[in-house]
Amino acid sequence: MLIDLRSDTVTQPSAEMRTAMAQADVGDDVYGDDPTVNALQAEAVRLSGKPAALFLPTGT
Repeated sequence: MLIDLRSDTVTQPSAEMRTAMAQADVGDDVYGDDPTVNALQAEAVRLSGKPAALFLPTGT
């Protein structure tokens, strides 16, 4: 099996993925209104045991 991650235009979302995206709770993360981002940040804090956490993905 090959998974092509070059672009979101190469791999199209399934009907289930589209439904999940349409029903997702969303908000502006700049203003702290996105519940998904807030949950991810809280989980990173919990996992790291630090008062705050920062995720910096890199391609190197």
